[in-house]
Amino acid sequence: MTDQPFELPDFYLPYPARLNPHVEEARSHSRQWAHDMGMLEGSGIWVRRDLDSHDYALLCAYTHPDCDAPTLGLITDWYVWVFFFDDHFLELYKRTGDREGGRDHLERLAACMPMDLADGFPEPADPVAAGLADLWARTVPGRSRHWRARFAETTRNLLNESLWELSNINAHRVPNPVEYIEMRRKVGGAPWSAALVEHAVGAEVPERVAGSRPMRVLRDTFSDGVHLRNDLFSYQREVEDEGELSNGVLVLETFFGCTTQEAADAVNDLLTSRLQQFEHTVATELGPLFVEHGLDPLSCAGVLAYVKGLQDWQAGGHEWHLRSSRYMNERADRGGGLGMGSVTGSISGAIAGLLAPQRVRARAHVPHQRVGPSVIPDLCMPFTPRLSPHLGAARTNVVAWAHAMGILEAQPGVAGSAVWDEEKLLDYDLPLCAAGIHPDASPEQLDLSSAWLAWGTYGDDYFPVVYGRTRNLPAAKVAVDRLPAFMPIDGPVVAQPVTALERGLADLWARTAGPMRPAARRAFRKAVEDMVRSWLWELANQIEHRVPDPVDYVEMRRMTFGSELTMSLCRLAHGERVPPEIYESGPMRSLQNSAMDYAALLNDVFSYQKEVEFEGEAHNVVLVVQTFFGCDYPTALTVVNDLLTSRMRQFQHVAEHELPVLYDDARLDEEARRVLRGYVEELQNWMSGILVWHRECRRYDEASLLRHHRPPRALPGGPTGLGTSAALVSRG
Repeated sequence: MTDQPFELPDFYLPYPARLNPHVEEARSHSRQWAHDMGMLEGSGIWVRRDLDSHDYALLCAYTHPDCDAPTLGLITDWYVWVFFFDDHFLELYKRTGDREGGRDHLERLAACMPMDLADGFPEPADPVAAGLADLWARTVPGRSRHWRARFAETTRNLLNESLWELSNINAHRVPNPVEYIEMRRKVGGAPWSAALVEHAVGAEVPERVAGSRPMRVLRDTFSDGVHLRNDLFSYQREVEDEGELSNGVLVLETFFGCTTQEAADAVNDLLTSRLQQFEHTVATELGPLFVEHGLDPLSCAGVLAYVKGLQDWQAGGHEWHLRSSRYMNERADRGGGLGMGSVTGSISGAIAGLLAPQRVRARAHVPHQRVGPSVIPDLCMPFTPRLSPHLGAARTNVVAWAHAMGILEAQPGVAGSAVWDEEKLLDYDLPLCAAGIHPDASPEQLDLSSAWLAWGTYGDDYFPVVYGRTRNLPAAKVAVDRLPAFMPIDGPVVAQPVTALERGLADLWARTAGPMRPAARRAFRKAVEDMVRSWLWELANQIEHRVPDPVDYVEMRRMTFGSELTMSLCRLAHGERVPPEIYESGPMRSLQNSAMDYAALLNDVFSYQKEVEFEGEAHNVVLVVQTFFGCDYPTALTVVNDLLTSRMRQFQHVAEHELPVLYDDARLDEEARRVLRGYVEELQNWMSGILVWHRECRRYDEASLLRHHRPPRALPGGPTGLGTSAALVSRG
């Protein structure tokens, strides 16, 4: 392959690559192991020449430079297995389009990972099953049950999401960038590699922090770095030889309509951004995480060893890609060292300015710039909205509720906390949003949904005003830490609320969680907790004067917008008629994430002036795109609208093509299918109702913004001077 489709860019390489001295032992061992498992001559997939030329022992020696010879041999066997699985699945199922056979094959493999080895293994039907059973038996005895469960889950994801790739190939469909980044983490196997790093360094991430945001971000940014780098090196083989559609260069090339070289340069810039997000998380979030969870020194050292292992993997993986015959690397720069990627072109001739380092741009934004009224493009909305007939009563009732909770007044002892008044609440018209989201709700249900929307929107406005302007992140964290006390899993609320936010949550929780079963109550509480904790992430970025990375932003936006919370309200009536694992399946998460992203992106389009000019915010996707690509507002708005439309098309694609397959695979009865078809309609109402609200409420237009941001008017005879704003009546 000498006629390369593009020149490899200059890569950002912050960590030096080192070679494990036991590489020859690993080569010899893995060659014999692959032969014993039946993966070489006679397999129809590989011969010894293939294994030797790919040199997975060199990959593992570079990515795990410090482990001993037996551990390196085991790790190498795992990588031989995973690459053999990939090529085996390609030949038997992808090339033939045999989705049914592929599904049965993957189901058999899942049985080769028992949590208890005493349960035994099924008889292997092929080299892939034989290899997995052997590796599982050799790996898990020294690992905790928690690690086994996590590693089994990442392995199942790696296996099962191959069906997603197969479905896209059958549909001749290239995924959109947001969908691609998410699904590539599972299909690409880097989370699986991250779990093996724990085994290689001999230190497990403690269970109580394994699911935290910092550890998730480290795992995700590591995964994105591994996958985006691989996409650059493997584009020629995957796209031109194998007909693969899941490649980041092809995704951007198709989505933006640019040249292959421009797409490759853009992928490299995104790769650089993800590596820098990893560094930022290590430097700013691990220390507070250790303190928050009270980790002992040994556990902290284990987490840091894991972090170093991930860094070693990034450096070694790049070095291996430069040397392996599996990839396009004939004209690659093998000089190594630290380098920032540069971009010589632009996406469709419109996105330029990538010569300036993205990290500098992310911290150079000037808040409160005059941007003028938000421009609303022609937005994709294929669903007809409906409104509840109980809207009028809900509008009256939400005002009475907000007064009763104390939301429309200053909080005692908190300066500057008169965030809302009745005029603002009426202008915001949150019952209109609830009436579109739940057009068939009873009067009581509509009142409850309206109050939840009012509570969440008030909190979202309250935190940046009260805590952001004073840079008081500790006080914000205390406020967030108190909120779970007002959402008990069992029994009534017993904590005494002292703020409107706490009082409103206690009231809403008692009215909402009462009819729920404990499992549903826990899931709903987590949705609320995720939303309020995401406000802390926004505050931290505001304090650091940092425009976030686009991938991190889109994924966090689902929480900051409260999408999971309001979607949970849609699922309350489903009860136990749908197995819970259906909601966690790849297609269902893709459906929900597409809807969440559509609504959040929609909100950012309407709120651009409000957030950028009036509030000095950095958390708006149009600004994020402007900052990341160094482009102007019209160009960024076009990119965002394209992405918004793409998310809607993805929602429709999943609903029409992937969900019916999911229902058949899960063998759901007609009742469960009926409930899920209704859920799809509820999500359609959710998106169309949110669009109606944005168009008709008085929260985002310039005239309303000028009214809402007028200086407060002092009470007659009231106090004046520094620190007395809590006693003022806000007129904006």
